[in-house]
Parts: sequence; C-alpha cells; structure tokens
Amino acid sequence: MPTHHPDTADLSDIDGFWTTPITERADGFARLRATPGIPFFEQPESAFLDPGAGYYALTRLDDVVEASRVPGVFRSGPGATSVADMPPEFLEFFGSMINTDDPRHARLRRIVSRGFTPKRLAALSEEVERTATAIVDDVLSAGECDAVESISARLPLKIICDMMGVPESQYRFVYEKTNVILGAADPEYVPDADNIVTALLGAGSELAALMRDLGERRLADPTDDVTSALVNAEIDGERLTPEELGSFFILLVVAGNETTRNAISWGLRLLTENPEQRAAWLADPAGVTPTAVEEIVRWASPVIYMRRTLSEPARLGDTELPEGAKLALFYWAANRDPAHFTDPDAFDVRRSPNPHVGFGGPGPHFCLGAHLARREISVMFTELLRRAPGIAVTGEGCRLRSMFINGIKHLPVSVSPGGSR
Repeated sequence: MPTHHPDTADLSDIDGFWTTPITERADGFARLRATPGIPFFEQPESAFLDPGAGYYALTRLDDVVEASRVPGVFRSGPGATSVADMPPEFLEFFGSMINTDDPRHARLRRIVSRGFTPKRLAALSEEVERTATAIVDDVLSAGECDAVESISARLPLKIICDMMGVPESQYRFVYEKTNVILGAADPEYVPDADNIVTALLGAGSELAALMRDLGERRLADPTDDVTSALVNAEIDGERLTPEELGSFFILLVVAGNETTRNAISWGLRLLTENPEQRAAWLADPAGVTPTAVEEIVRWASPVIYMRRTLSEPARLGDTELPEGAKLALFYWAANRDPAHFTDPDAFDVRRSPNPHVGFGGPGPHFCLGAHLARREISVMFTELLRRAPGIAVTGEGCRLRSMFINGIKHLPVSVSPGGSR
C-alpha cells in the first residue's frame, strides 16, 4: 500500500494538521504539492464502524480539475462529503444529489434547478439587500458583536429559510442542526465524541421532518417559495420523493448556510489583517467588489475537499490509481497552487485571473448556489464598507475542528459608524 512521504503533512491528523495556524497548513500542502506523485493517507479516525480504506490526496489544481471533469470515472455516488464510507442508514438524510452520479444526479438537478430560476434569484437579490441593511443597522447599534452570529450566519440563514418557506420561528433550530451536521467532530457542537453518529442522524432526521411537514403543506396549498416549486415540479413524469426533498433541504441549508457564513467571516478577518486591501476596496467599491468576492472564496475555500471514488483504474499525472480508490479533492490546497496563482498565500482583492475551485471543480457537481453565494457576499461587504468601513476583528476568534469545512465559529468585531447611509 502506498504511503505519504514522512517529511510531509499528515492530512488524517485532525488534532495536529487541521488545528495548526493557517500558515502551517499552507506550508504542509505546499510540501505535498512539491512532492512527486499523489500521496496516500490512512483513514482518519472515524465514528463509523467500518469507515473503509484510506485515500489519495489531490492537492494540485490541474489534478482537481481533471478529476472533476470526468464524473463517470471519478464518482460521487459512494460518498462525496466524507472520506469515511457512510453507513447505508445515512443516505436517507445525506444522500442528496451531491452524493449521486448520473443519471440520478442529472434528474435531481433538473428538478431542483426549478428553484434557482433567474426570476427567483432576482427576487431574492432584493431580499439579500434588505437583510444586509438590517444586519448593519443592528451591528452599528451594538458597537461590537460576534461577527459569526450577528453578521456572517444571519444573512445566508435568513435567505435560505425564506427561499424555502421556513418560518422565522425555526431559524435558530435550522442553525443549530446545521452546526451539528458540519461540526460533528467539534466538541462545542457534539460534546459526546462517542455519540457522533447518533447526533448526525438525529440532526438529519429533525431537519428532514421539518421539510416533510412543509412539503405536505405546500402540496395542499402552494405558495411562491422554492419548496412549492420542488414538490410540484414534474420532469419526465417524475417528482421528488419525500426522502429526496428532505435530503435536498439538508444539502441546501447546510451548504447554503455554512459556506457563505464562513466566507464572510474569513473576509472580515482578511480585511483586518490586510489594511491596504481594505483601502483598495474602499477606494473603488464597484470596480473591486467582483474580484474581491472571488478572492475571499479562493482564500477561505470554505469547503476544504470533496471525495470521489474510482469506477475504473485511472491515471493522474504520473500516478496510476486503482479501481475503487478513494480520492480527496483538496480545493483548499488547489486554490493555493503556485502553478496557477501568483503569490498564492497573499490576499489580493484585485487578483485576476483567479481560476479558483472554491465552488467545486468544473463538471456536473459545480455549486448550484454559486450565483446566490456571490450575491450575498457582495451585498454584505458593500453594505459594511459603505456604512461601517472601520469594522475590525478584535480577537483571535475560534476555528471549527474539521478537515471538511474551513470554519470560524466565533469572531469578535468592533464596529463604529463612519460611512454613509
């Protein structure tokens, strides 16, 4: 069995590699990229009974892009969101289209795309602006806050819940359950490490139940929300089953909340650490915002990796990979590949070109919500820089214990007015 080079980082060491400072993580990935071949790692510790074999780590942009472009060979069906093999009972809640291949993936994506029409996204755009304005009103009034709770999490949570028709009384419930699903390895969210599987299944079951009830109501009495569009959409005589609706809702609230939340949090930290970049953005908001948003997504890479499993032997570069091999496509590392990014560890709000894979690689699994995420990040920073241009991180913050999500759990900031209404 191939193994990784002893002088390089151990990507399976959650309490070692994944909790070190970001600069050390970047150095570790740089050593891996510079080492010939594709390294293999033993399976990290897992709460699952039979997590399966280890995995190959793709850390170069070219390899990640190549694997993304050939979905028939590099398959998602065996599991995309965990290098450990999930038990079958997980698929009811976490078997959404992100963990499927064609033809089922194409069928699901065609149906759920009904919820992401240009008309619907245009209507959402107005809601994003209203919500961002209200958030900045509140933080200016408070003067200081935990940016994750009060800014970063609040915007995408409201937009996704409103989009699906989830009432405001359930926002906190959705927020807490998504924290469990993506923060299961973090003791703040799942204190009992011996019961991670139970916690995950419980959170999935409760979110699916919320969606099942909402779906039944929308079948009987449709409104103009996405849930109504999904339960009533029929393509080639097929509709989403209640289980598919539930797992899609989990995918949407988890992916739509956590990723945008973490991009905004990292963006606030990056602007504090790079005052010259803040000045450049403030000097030309309209011109810089599009490139700044892409740079935040590249630098933060909120989703650290996705897994693929080979349906047949394949070759990447000079490495022969066997059928059945698991691969982790490390977007975080690919987005710092010096072969494609000048000074990749620098935060440059005017970076261009910026061929990042922060929304996944090219191919059928490219993020369905990328347009909405870009809009949310753009509007939030436009509003903050206009009305609270001096917003600054005042403490170290607290990172999520995870090798899957590059998360920030808490981030203290101080806000003083000084911009314009």
